[in-house]
Amino acid sequence: MPAPRPQQQLLAAAWSLGLLCLAAAEGGGGSCELSVERGGALYNFSLAAPTPAHRHGVLSEDGFYKVAMNDSVIWFQLCDQMIFNFDPPVCLHCEDCGGPLRCGTQCSALASNNIGGYDVCTTIGRASGSHISLIADDGNPQKGVIFKMFSSKCSISVFIFCDSAVAQLPDKFTQSGSCDYVTILRHPSGCARSVSDAGNGWGWLGTSFITILCLLGGYILIGAIYRYYFLGIHSVEAIPNLEFWISLPQRIKSMFVRSRRNPRSQSRDTRGPYTTVNH
Repeated sequence: MPAPRPQQQLLAAAWSLGLLCLAAAEGGGGSCELSVERGGALYNFSLAAPTPAHRHGVLSEDGFYKVAMNDSVIWFQLCDQMIFNFDPPVCLHCEDCGGPLRCGTQCSALASNNIGGYDVCTTIGRASGSHISLIADDGNPQKGVIFKMFSSKCSISVFIFCDSAVAQLPDKFTQSGSCDYVTILRHPSGCARSVSDAGNGWGWLGTSFITILCLLGGYILIGAIYRYYFLGIHSVEAIPNLEFWISLPQRIKSMFVRSRRNPRSQSRDTRGPYTTVNH
């Protein structure tokens, strides 16, 4: 196998750093977790976390949810791929979601429509392509969340309304366009697991710090790779502006020492070696 070219390594390193910074800045904790600020409070949702009555959170313990209407059926699982120990999908064109022998097991949402007397499959959602947000009818975080999954051309949006008492499974769905589906369920996992003072979070100061740190790291990383591969500098000198980084601790130390000096000594220094003599 040929070795990757320097340009490819440069792009890969930059891409990896960008993903790490994006994950750190978002602070969401995963595709099934959401933290959102409203009215000075921070609301935290964790759909896959266990509750006293539901050890898998909002995930179906059967491995899938199933909703049938007329000649159409949708299967989906939240926060994970589907698992079928019984009642698996049987339809044509399932190659994109596990193949005919394991239909539905390599995606998170699948639709079957009867076309010309045959059930035809369409992949409508994947765990890797998902997004969670608040139900934005009136901006009330206590109302619940929307979990949306999508594939290359299709999508399914699951409205998870907060109901601390019972879990009501979906029994119908709506369809818009060719393969964009919407369904509703009520579940305790749709309620915020904790509500805290928004001031306890990172806030804008933490976000700014992470952004600056990522930009600085990207500058050093990309600069070092460029100097190493394109300029042929194969020692520690490949780090850009090495002299500045070496002197930076001393610069910071001198700033702190200067700021902690006694104000009286500073004022005496400004007058020079001569002092006023009172007669």
